Amino acid sequence: MIRLGYRKVINAASDKAWDRQVFEDTHREFFMQAQFYDQQGKYQTFAELVTHIPQADRLHSLVSTAAVGYIRQLKGLIPDVSNAYGKRCLPFQNFRFEIIHSHMQRKEEHAVAIYFYTEPLTWIDTVGPNLLIAYEDSREALRKGEEVETDLIPLQPFLTIHSIEAHEC
Repeated sequence: MIRLGYRKVINAASDKAWDRQVFEDTHREFFMQAQFYDQQGKYQTFAELVTHIPQADRLHSLVSTAAVGYIRQLKGLIPDVSNAYGKRCLPFQNFRFEIIHSHMQRKEEHAVAIYFYTEPLTWIDTVGPNLLIAYEDSREALRKGEEVETDLIPLQPFLTIHSIEAHEC
């Protein structure tokens, strides 16, 4: 049993409509929330804020609220990761939001990452550069020789096996 993780980076170069909306709204939220921590306007970047005002580390979760509505639009499927048919298929159970970098005045320097984590999957094999998986726990069905519906997921940058639960099959 494995859980996959996917890190989606969104920055000024992102060109998909969904990415652009997340970029714009998270920068706006960063700008507003950062002013609470630095009311005198001494610091311009996220890194400066966190270095000089340790509580500003909360900006990760505060700014994530601007992305939640967009994440709901994904209808529980990880973006950018498709099966061999070209369809989005990996359900995510939870996510984590991270501000990579941001600047109060220079929006083009804003960059965030959203980490998506799948539901438990049965990893059957690796076929070339692809993971052969079944959804949920299909180990017993495989042991019995039963037919199991599978998907072939191409490995790609930022997609990783986040965790594994090893049991003998």
